[in-house]
Amino acid sequence: MAPFNDLSELHRKLDRRDFLQKTGMGFGALALNSIFSQQANAASLEKEIMRMLPAIAPKAKRVVYLFMAGGPSQFETFDYKPTLKSFYGKDLPDSVRRGQRLTGMSANQAILPVVPSKFEFSQHGKSGTWVSDLLPYTAQVVDDLCIINSMFTEQINHDPAITFLQTGHQLAGRPSIGSWLSYGLGSENQNLPAFIVLVSSDAAKDQPLYARLWGNGFLPSEHQGVQFRSGKDPVLFLNNPEGYDGEDRKEMLDYLTKLNSIQNNAWGDPEVDARISQYEMAFRMQTSVPEVMDTQGESDASFAMYGPTSRDKGSFAANCLLARKLLEKDVRFVQLYHQGWDHHGDLPRNMAKQCQQTDQATAALILDLKRRGMLEDTLVIWGGEFGRTVYSQGKLSANAYGRDHHPRCFSMWMAGAGVKPGITYGQTDDFSYNILKDPVHVHDFQATLLHLMGIDHEELAFKYQGRRFRLTDVHGNVVKAILS
Repeated sequence: MAPFNDLSELHRKLDRRDFLQKTGMGFGALALNSIFSQQANAASLEKEIMRMLPAIAPKAKRVVYLFMAGGPSQFETFDYKPTLKSFYGKDLPDSVRRGQRLTGMSANQAILPVVPSKFEFSQHGKSGTWVSDLLPYTAQVVDDLCIINSMFTEQINHDPAITFLQTGHQLAGRPSIGSWLSYGLGSENQNLPAFIVLVSSDAAKDQPLYARLWGNGFLPSEHQGVQFRSGKDPVLFLNNPEGYDGEDRKEMLDYLTKLNSIQNNAWGDPEVDARISQYEMAFRMQTSVPEVMDTQGESDASFAMYGPTSRDKGSFAANCLLARKLLEKDVRFVQLYHQGWDHHGDLPRNMAKQCQQTDQATAALILDLKRRGMLEDTLVIWGGEFGRTVYSQGKLSANAYGRDHHPRCFSMWMAGAGVKPGITYGQTDDFSYNILKDPVHVHDFQATLLHLMGIDHEELAFKYQGRRFRLTDVHGNVVKAILS
C-alpha cells in the first residue's frame, strides 16, 4: 500500500476560506458550519448531562431478550382458561368483544367460534403455576419466572406491533431498546459491541424481520445492534479481503483515522467520532469474534442440556448457548429473534413444532445462568409482539384451528435480576380477551426494563430535531409489584 503522506495538504483544502470560495455559498455556508458545530456540541452536552443524572441502583448488569416473533398464543402457553371447553364452537359474545377492532382477516367471518386449547395444562413448581404441556422444560424452571398475563398494546398488525415493542413507536426510525441501553450505559467489553443480535436459522420465516428493529435510529451509529450470523463470516465485512493481512488492515485504519480526525475538526460532526469508534471496534473484533463464536470447548453435558440442535450453528438452541457466552463476556444486551409464531391456521401442529424448537434451550439458558451465579444480575425476557384471539380464524375442527392477532392481552415472562420469582402477575377474563386486573402496557414493560438496569426511563432522553425523545415517549410506569 502506498502511504499517503500529505495529510496537511488535504487539511488545507478543507479550511474555511477555501470552502467558502469554492462553494459560492458565502456566509450562508459559514452559518451552516456553525449550526453543525452547535448540534454536535448540544449532542455531546446532552450525553454528558445524561451520565451525570442520579442513578437508580441497578439490579441487572445485562439483558438477554428471547423475542418470539409472530405472536405466541397465550392459550397454548401460560394463560390457562379451563372454562372455555363449555363454549366450544359458540360465537364470541358481544359482551366480551365490546366492539373492539378486528383484523381484516377475521372481520368478515359470519361467526367468531370460541376454541379452547387442544393442549392440557398442569401445575408446576412450589408456586403451583399453570403451564401448558407444550412447555415441559420451561415448567421445570417456573419458580424462577415472573409470568405476566396482562400485557397489552394498541398495535394489531405485526410490523407496527413489533416495531412498537422494540423501539417505543409504531413507525420506523426510533432507536431500539438495546441501542438506548448502549447509549445510556456504554459497554463493559471494549472488544465486543454492547448490543448483539442473533436470528434463528431454523425458524419458519412466516413474518419478516428488519434490521431497523435493532437499529440506532437517531442515536449515534455506534449504538446500533450488530447481528452475529452463523456461517463463515459471523459479522459481515469484518474479515480481511483475500490477500490482505492484518498489518495492511492496521495501516489502512491508521490513515483512515487521521482522515476522519481532519473531517471531525473541520465539521464537528459527532457521527465522525462514531465512525472512528466503529472502525476501531471492527479491528478488535477480528480477534474477539472468532473466540466467542467457537463453542468447541463446551462440554457434552452442556450441549445435551441445551438440546439436540445445540450443535447446529444458527439454531435457536445454539444461539441460546452463544448468548450465555456473550453474557459472560459482559455484552450488555443480547437479543435472540425466533420467527414462526404467526399461527392463523393449523395452530396445534405449528405450535407444537415451535415449542419443540425453543422450550428446552430456553429453560437451559435459565439453568445455565443460575448455576454460574449469573442469573442474579442478568435479566431474561421471553415474549412476542401481541397475543392471539380466543376464537378460531377460518375453519374450526377438533384438531385444526387458527387464532388471529389479539393486542388486548397477551403473556410474556421475565426472570432473574430484580424480578420476583415464581409469580404470575395480571389477570384476564375467562376468554383472555380483556384484562381484569393489573394491566401492563408495552411502555410500562420498557420502563421496568430500564429501571432494572438502573435507568429512570423519564430521564434517558436524546434531543433530536428540537424535541427530547425517549424509549417510552411520554408514557410508561415502572411495574413495582413485580420487583424483588
